[in-house]
Amino acid sequence: MLVEVCANSLESAMNAEKAGADRIELCSELAVGGVTPSYGLLKAVADKISIPVRVLIRPRSGDFVYNNLEIDIIKKDIQCCRELGFEGVVLGVLQSDFSIDQNRFYDIQNMSHNLKLTFHRAFDLVTNPFDAMVQIKNFNVDTLLTSGQQTSAIKGVELLSKLNQESSSLVVMPGAGINPSNAHIFKERGFKAIHLSATKTQSKLQNKPSLTMNSSRLLSDDAVFISNKETIEEVIGIVK
Repeated sequence: MLVEVCANSLESAMNAEKAGADRIELCSELAVGGVTPSYGLLKAVADKISIPVRVLIRPRSGDFVYNNLEIDIIKKDIQCCRELGFEGVVLGVLQSDFSIDQNRFYDIQNMSHNLKLTFHRAFDLVTNPFDAMVQIKNFNVDTLLTSGQQTSAIKGVELLSKLNQESSSLVVMPGAGINPSNAHIFKERGFKAIHLSATKTQSKLQNKPSLTMNSSRLLSDDAVFISNKETIEEVIGIVK
C-alpha cells in the first residue's frame, strides 16, 4: 500500500521521508484544506527530498470555482513545478453547481505534459461521485484523493469502497482523519493508497501570545474574501 503524507513544511516533508513514506503531497495552510506552497518551500523540498512529491495547486482558500486570472496563476504554478522536477500536481476545479469544470480542467491538464495528476478533495463536493469519477478518468488523472464525501475517510468508507470497486485504473486514495488506529481498515478494504498528515502541534514560544493573528471571520467554504474597491477608495478619500 502506498502511503502519501500531506506535508506543510520542509520539516514535515523531511520527517515523512525519514519515516518511510512513499510520496509527499506538498502544500501550505492545512487549516483551510491547503494552498499552493511558496517558491522558497518548493525549491527547498526539490533540493532536499528524494521521494516523489506532488504539489497542491490551489491559489487560495474557499471554493474551487476559479476565474480566468486564477486559472493563469494555476498554470504558472504548474509550470514552476515542472521546472523544479516534481513528480506531479494535485488539482481540482468545479463549477458553481458543484459539477467538475471539464473545460477548465482540460485546459489545465493539457499543459501539465508529463506531470502525474491527482484530483483532490474538491471531489467530495460533487453531486454524483460516480459520474464525476468517470470524467476524472477521462482526463488521465491517475489518483483520486477523497474522504468519501464525509468529514473523515472512516465515516465515508462505504462510498470509498464502492468507488474503489469501480475505479479500474484510477487509484482511489482515502484521506482525512487517517491515523494509526484506523489505517488497517483501509488496507483490509483493499485500497492501494492512503493519505494522511500525521500532524502534532509543536510550540517554540516561551509564553502564550497576548493576542491571536487567526481570524475565524475569514474562514469560509462557500465564499471567497476579496479586497473591496469601494471600501479602499473610501479609506483613501478619508486619509489622503
